[in-house]
Amino acid sequence: MNLAATAARLGVPVDEVDRVHRLAGDRPSAPLPVKAAAPAILDRLAVRPDDAAEIMVGWPEPDSPRWTPELRWLLDRSIALVRADLGGHGWLPPGPALPRERGPAWRHLYVYAYLALVGVVRTYHRTHGIAEAVSWGTLADLGRNLAVDRRMRGAGWPVMQSWLTLHARGGLYELGRLQHQRGGTDINLHIPDSGPLTPEAVAASLDEARVFFPRHFPEERYPAFACGSWLLDPQLLEYLPVHSNIVRFQQRFELEPYEEPEGLDADVEVRRFVFRDLTTPLDQLPRRTVLQRAVVEHLRAGRHWQWRRGRFPL
Repeated sequence: MNLAATAARLGVPVDEVDRVHRLAGDRPSAPLPVKAAAPAILDRLAVRPDDAAEIMVGWPEPDSPRWTPELRWLLDRSIALVRADLGGHGWLPPGPALPRERGPAWRHLYVYAYLALVGVVRTYHRTHGIAEAVSWGTLADLGRNLAVDRRMRGAGWPVMQSWLTLHARGGLYELGRLQHQRGGTDINLHIPDSGPLTPEAVAASLDEARVFFPRHFPEERYPAFACGSWLLDPQLLEYLPVHSNIVRFQQRFELEPYEEPEGLDADVEVRRFVFRDLTTPLDQLPRRTVLQRAVVEHLRAGRHWQWRRGRFPL
């Protein structure tokens, strides 16, 4: 195939098309569910009706004029790329960020790839004895992320399309309040936007993980839980009360020495998670909560937030 021509028609850099071509190779893809079954699957994946309607409109049917040969190639090879790393746990972009304003096929191509991989990863879960409730609860992060992307007016998806490959490969599991990423030196914790981060909910999730991983992945050994997040920035202690959920979450961790993370802007990440907004001027952001006021006051003072890492024994 002519990679340069394909990249030009997709409106993306040729090196990103070359990466998909190299990583996917001639590895097997996976079929999408039949269209008639899709609404029920989207419902189980907690996809909101407005997002589900768009996904159905852009469905990659064989005779759909929305689906150019280049889009069909990218969908097939993106599925193959992710499937080839089943059981993996690292950051894995499934393909280039597309010009999503071109329509639902472009906007949701990686959603269709995710849907094709649902059956693949659920089979992987079953081979490890993982309960259906955990499988569906984990995979339903798709709906949550689509809702966040809609709230962010499309600015959230380029990160989310890579994030969701963790779920689609069996590298991450949602156990109660926290998401747990396996496969590294430690179990890495992630905090979904799913309600208060109470000490009781956190403790219950950690206890569940202490049973879950030895039971389902007995060959893997983890000495500690770890987390990398702006939520561990000690500067938050200047603004939040000592009894706040965030402060009590911080207190579990022994922090590593601070190093500026390459390619990650903590100020941007704080805005992404606290406001779900990357473009509104600071003076116009809401200040309804203590955390929102803290973020704005800190940035208006010319200070910067930090992305910190910490760990504590399992």
